[in-house]
Amino acid sequence: MKKKRKQNQNQRSSKKQDELTIKDSLNSDIFKQLHDKKKELEKAEVERNEKEKQKKLEEKRIREKNKSFEELLNKSNMNWEKFK
Repeated sequence: MKKKRKQNQNQRSSKKQDELTIKDSLNSDIFKQLHDKKKELEKAEVERNEKEKQKKLEEKRIREKNKSFEELLNKSNMNWEKFK
């Protein structure tokens, strides 16, 4: 009986050692700094994507605003030959 208990305990302890993560091996302060940096970088990425999206929308708006009459006419679905 005692042998089996010891074997089970040894197996459990070896599993715990195998399950060590980076968080366990790093100092808690360093882990917190890394975690904060990750959040900061994710936030910066979201902001950058939002700025790119706004820039594209602004460029599209400006192109639409500056279209010539010919471009507007070509884009139109109406058949202008009917009106001749």
